[in-house]
Amino acid sequence: MVVAKDLNRALGNTELIPVARALSGNSEQPFEAVGVIYPVYMFGLPLIIREFLNKISLKPTTYIFSVATLGGLVGRAHTLTRSILKRRDLDLAAGFSVLMPGNYIPLYGALPQEKQDEIFKQEKERIRSIAKSINTRQRGIIEEKPFVANYLLYRIFYRGGMSLVPSSGKNFWTTESCTKCGLCVKVCPVGNIELVRGSLRWLNHCQHCMACLQWCPPEAIQYKKNTLGRKRYRHPEVDVMDIINQR
Repeated sequence: MVVAKDLNRALGNTELIPVARALSGNSEQPFEAVGVIYPVYMFGLPLIIREFLNKISLKPTTYIFSVATLGGLVGRAHTLTRSILKRRDLDLAAGFSVLMPGNYIPLYGALPQEKQDEIFKQEKERIRSIAKSINTRQRGIIEEKPFVANYLLYRIFYRGGMSLVPSSGKNFWTTESCTKCGLCVKVCPVGNIELVRGSLRWLNHCQHCMACLQWCPPEAIQYKKNTLGRKRYRHPEVDVMDIINQR
């Protein structure tokens, strides 16, 4: 989200449209240039981004770029984006990659604040460079190095792992510190959580974004047994209303 906001400011004369909101409305976009900004999931694309790329209606002449945020390697995210667009006679002009703090809490907790601040500083500089490339309509940039490692990790984790994502909601649970405030229901970008008669229930179209877990005020939401005691990640320039307004 911060990357999208920063790029919006750097480019000027642009409009930010949350993907979840775009999918629920008219997908036809009359813009001369369109950028799709997303986090890397399992070395590939989030399911909601794949759905969006398959639905969005653009002119063949539109300058399309992607910006992938990642905590490690980008995998084949840009290549997958380009492949989906190509099947629809559209062209990915450029694919940029931006390092951000990793936030996949089932595997690890948030980085120390000093390390996060260093990455945030680098992100601001990186966005200025990307904005220059976009404003001059550069083409042929696909940032997926090292190619062999990205390809292998994509093959190992993405192809099988992403099929399990929609049903992954069954692995969330709450500790006794849950106050039933309902904030998790509001921050879920796809409405996958229900609060029914004082009980939380995760449905079967989870995006595995972990927003419910990261933003739970008492840190009551857990994923399997992996997340107990792990430090949550929230970017200091993002507040909970930013998340809620994505829907």
